[in-house]
Amino acid sequence: MVDSNAVQGQYAELNGLKLYYEIHGSGAPLVLLHGGVNPSDTFGPTLAELAKTNQVIAVHLQGHGHTLDIDRPLRREFMADDVAALIELLALKQTAVMGYSMGGAVALQLAIRHPTLVRRLVLVSTPMRRADAYPEAIASFDNMSAGAAQIGAALQQSPLAQLYPAVDWTRLFTKLGAMVAQDYDWSDAVASLPMPVMLVFADADCWRPEGIVAFYRQLGGGQRDGGMDGSGRPAGQLAIVPGTTHYTLMATPLVAQLVAPFLLA
Repeated sequence: MVDSNAVQGQYAELNGLKLYYEIHGSGAPLVLLHGGVNPSDTFGPTLAELAKTNQVIAVHLQGHGHTLDIDRPLRREFMADDVAALIELLALKQTAVMGYSMGGAVALQLAIRHPTLVRRLVLVSTPMRRADAYPEAIASFDNMSAGAAQIGAALQQSPLAQLYPAVDWTRLFTKLGAMVAQDYDWSDAVASLPMPVMLVFADADCWRPEGIVAFYRQLGGGQRDGGMDGSGRPAGQLAIVPGTTHYTLMATPLVAQLVAPFLLA
């Protein structure tokens, strides 16, 4: 197990990376995976709240934050293997995993590729299919690489650049763009996941409600009345957070309040 008194800001050498991670709080281990671009503020109050009851291992994924990029494409599958290697290195055995957006896709791939390492899985604003995004969101995915130089130049003047001076923002957006432009449909693999899964979405997310419901149904939810005694409900859970979007979802303390009981079960 991880030492609960470990110093924050450590590196693990694995898969050709120097993977940066921080440890917050104490309790049952929870691996926390950020969204694209910004690992520092992604989880905001959620991380602090979860660290009250969990030992949170917050990872900076390839090319993000304090984890420098390497000569390898950005792929959710590759990053999932990196996280699996970290879990094994830290001797966590089996841990809860929570990811947001890109980090949720990495967490989902971790559960698909390394199911024995994941005890419980929380996916925040994460789809099982690219096609479940609204058309305008898909258009932004497809145009990301073309706009990488302009976005990168703007970010170079932002507070993020001061936090993470080693990040090549144009390179990051070029590689992110190549990744998000790829089509995927993981619905068959989702149906075979052995661990309980909780889905959390904004009520005005970039993912269409039809796709959210289809994801929940693929996990066994939405099939029948749960019953007065709850005997008919599935192992997984679905939460829709009101008054939020894909981009503001993690700024509300509601997310931690909703997922904490699921993580501790």
